[in-house]
Formats: sequence, structure tokens, C-alpha cells
Amino acid sequence: MAGHDHHHDYLSLCLCDLIRLLWSMVLPCVYLSLVLALLLFLLVMGVRIWLQRSRKARLAQNSSPTVAFFHPYCNAGGGGERVLWCALRALQNRYPNVLFVVYSGDQGVTGEQILEGAQQRFNIRLPHPVTFIFLKNRLLVEASSYPHFTLLGQSMGSMFLGWEALTAFVPDLYMDSMGYAFTLPIFRYLGGCRVGSYVHYPTVSTDMLSVVRERNPRFNNADYISANPLLSMAKVMYYCAFALIYGLAGSCSDVVMVNSTWTLGHILALWRAPSRTGVVYPPCDVRSFLNIPLEDEVEGEGLDDRKCHSIVSVGQFRPEKDHRLQIRAFRKLLDRKGVGPGGRDSLRLVLIGGCRNQEDDDRVLMLRGLCQELGVTERVEFKLNVPFDELKRELVDATIGLHTMWNEHFGIGVVECMAAGTVIVAHKSGGPKLDIVVPYEGGQTGFLADSEDSYATAMETILALSPSARLEIRRNARRSVDRFSDQEFDTSFLSSMESLMGKLE
Repeated sequence: MAGHDHHHDYLSLCLCDLIRLLWSMVLPCVYLSLVLALLLFLLVMGVRIWLQRSRKARLAQNSSPTVAFFHPYCNAGGGGERVLWCALRALQNRYPNVLFVVYSGDQGVTGEQILEGAQQRFNIRLPHPVTFIFLKNRLLVEASSYPHFTLLGQSMGSMFLGWEALTAFVPDLYMDSMGYAFTLPIFRYLGGCRVGSYVHYPTVSTDMLSVVRERNPRFNNADYISANPLLSMAKVMYYCAFALIYGLAGSCSDVVMVNSTWTLGHILALWRAPSRTGVVYPPCDVRSFLNIPLEDEVEGEGLDDRKCHSIVSVGQFRPEKDHRLQIRAFRKLLDRKGVGPGGRDSLRLVLIGGCRNQEDDDRVLMLRGLCQELGVTERVEFKLNVPFDELKRELVDATIGLHTMWNEHFGIGVVECMAAGTVIVAHKSGGPKLDIVVPYEGGQTGFLADSEDSYATAMETILALSPSARLEIRRNARRSVDRFSDQEFDTSFLSSMESLMGKLE
């Protein structure tokens, strides 16, 4: 018994000594933390002063204020690039004395070639020259560089790419037009710039958390994670921590523009800056399509008497666009159609989109392989990086427009399909559900679906409609998309930018 008491007293003494040791270390740790914080503050201020000198030297040579857009993929052909060029055109027309810079990660092209590509793809010509700053380390924001912890890797990579951009050129106003929120604090606190952002899609969202919590396999939730409850729980914790940091980075923005009601809800929840946040619908070139009359196929022969019905999809070949679903749904539609006039031989699927990099090129090869596997190769056509005139021609000739991205932030391709006179079948989520494929004055503007069967059923229904019923849907759709025109975007965008631009002049 005495030995037991002695052992207990010994443990008590050891525990007391440990507590005293830890307590004695508190004050030195506090001092060390203060010293490190002071050194970090001095480092930040030193870098800021150095960058400010760079900007003052530039202003001494040219006193015109400068606005810089961070858009590493500006030579791509997606909706985000259309926003960039329309935003630049609107600002140049409104502020002719301001200089504009684009941070581009594209290699092997010149600024003139990029502008020429913008004109060919989007029918957009800028009224004044633009200076391009070509960044060498775009690989840092490539998803392929981070097979694991992709969100964190790309976000950290964007900070290094942003640092390269800032040290290459210090603007007066910085605009992130691609969703790299982690560059905002770098330009604001190190560069001393005013900052703004146009958000197409939140980097992380509550919907992504739901997918992981419910253990649903998707393109951003691998099968081996969704099948393991411990890995799923760890990924939820990772997403929650990342969402907190993402919100802090985004809250640095002086002005926040989002492209849809769906994006607005998520950004308000994450960035918590309601007084600085508003919806600016992206510009869609609806005028080019609205000038084409719909009456060409009104009361002629029935739809089944046409030789060919094309089903057109418009969207970059990214994994989230889910082209696999389009091909599989098309195969189910073919299975339901018989042979003969108006049967499966009269149908073709046209996939139109841009490829940003080798990863997208490889994805197209995989999709071609899927077509071969399903036996639909002869009825599916791929059109990559096509000029605007060809895109317009395909949409005008199409019967159905197809869109399959889950939680698409907006859906410029959906709007273009509706403006061109196709009957749209879009995913029942995100921007298409909340903002685009909605009733217009009580009339139907299109169809929504969320599975292979529902897509096949919707397309089958459209093909079976009478010309007059189809025309009514097309007319409603056309009237509804006028609110997404370039002119509406210019007005809303310039209004949102006024508080930032007004302080530059």
C-alpha cells in the first residue's frame, strides 16, 4: 500500500513539474509570436513600399491610371473569356483615358493573335489597344498539377502566379475575372491596389459539401473516397477549412460581381460582403441570333419530314460539363427511335466547344472512345474551337440545344441556344434552373432534366411536338433572353465598377 502511495506521489510530482515547465514557456512563446508577427509586418510593409515605388515610377512616365485583369486563360473560347472582352470593351468606351492590362498565361501567341481570336470566336473588337503581361508559370494553376488536394494546390498556385503578375506590373486597380480569389489579398495588401472581382463559380460551395457528405461519386469526388466513410469525413473537414480561408480571401474585394442567382447565394454565404456584392448577368451575343426569323419552319412539313435533326451542345470540354451524359442520353434516344423517316438515322449530335490545354484534348479523345463503345460514332460530330460564324450556323440549323452541367453557375451556351431558336434541354440545377429556363409571361421556354432517361425523354418529347407548339416555346425563349444581351451587361457592369473607376480618374 505504501508503495502504491509512493508511486502516486511520484506521478503527482512529475505532473506538477510538467505544468511548471509548460507555464514557464508561455511568456517566451508570447514574446516569440510578437517578434515573428512584427517581422512579418515589416516584411509586408517593405514589399509594399518596394512595389509602390515601382508603380510611382510608372506613373512618372505615364500618368494615366491602369486597370489590370487577371485572366490566365484569356485565349480560350469559353463564357468567361467573353465576359473579359465585353468588360474591356465597355470600360474602354466609357473611360478612354485609362490604360488596360491583361495578365495572360498563354504561351506561343502574341497579343495581336489573342485579340484576333476574340474577334473570331465572339465577334468582339476592342476600340483601343490592350497591353498583355505574359506569365510563365500558369502550370501552377493547372488541375493536372495536383492529383490530390486539388483545390488547395490550385489556390496556393494562384497566389504564386499572382505574385509573378504583381511583380511584373503594379496596376492601380486589379480585377480578378477568373475566380482566383486568393490573388485578391496579394494585390490589395502587398500591391496597395484597389481590387474587384467577377465570380463565375465559387471555388467551394455548400453543394460540394453535400456531395461529399452524402458520399455521391462525381468528377470532383472519387469513387474510393465516396465509398469510405472516414475519407469522406476527412474531405468534409478539408472542404470546411478551405471554405473559411476562401471566404477570408474573397472578402478583400472592394466590389464583387457574380453571374447568377445561384452564385450569389453561395458567395454571400462564404464571403459575407452583401453591401459590396451584386448580380451582373454575363453578356450573351443574343442580337446576332435574334435577327434571324423563326418563321422559316413554321407551317411547312412536319418535323418528322425533315431529313436531319441536329442536337447541339455548346461548352468547353471540361469534366464538369459532363459530355459523357450527353452521349449516353443520345444513345438512349436513338434506341427509342425506330428506322425510317424521322427515325434514328435522321438524328445527329454536334458537340461544339473549346479546348484549353492538353488535358481537354485528352478528354475529347476519351469522349470519341465512348462514342465508339456505344456505337454512335457516325451520328456524333465534334467541332473544336470553331469561329463564331460556324457556331452561329450550327445553332440556327439545330432542332434541340443540349446542356448537362450539374450546378452550372450560369450557362451562356444555354442562352445562345435559346436565342438561336433551338428548344433547350438544360440541367435541372444552378443558373439554368433559377435564371434562364424559367417561364416567360407564363409560357414555357424549354425543358429541364437531370438523368440519362429524363434527357432522352425530353428530347423525344421535343421531336414529337407539332411545329406550332415548338414555335411557341422558341418564341417565349427568345423574348426571355433579351435581359442577357451585351447591352444589358454593359449597363450593369459599368454601374458596378463606377465606385472603383471614379477614384482612378
